[in-house]
Amino acid sequence: MPARINFRSLMKIGPVQIGTYRDNRGRNKDTAVCTTDGCGWSSDYNSSTAAQLAARSHRCRVT
Repeated sequence: MPARINFRSLMKIGPVQIGTYRDNRGRNKDTAVCTTDGCGWSSDYNSSTAAQLAARSHRCRVT
């Protein structure tokens, strides 16, 4: 069973939600996830700035 991820410092930019968590090696990671039903886009980044840039440039293809 995979470990449970606890997010902190959540932020929302449009339909994309950004959260910070610690990976299994203890490093801080940032993830950006589109919350639109049926989109399924998500990605992990090493910095909050990169996650925010991805959130601002994400174009959801679900209408």
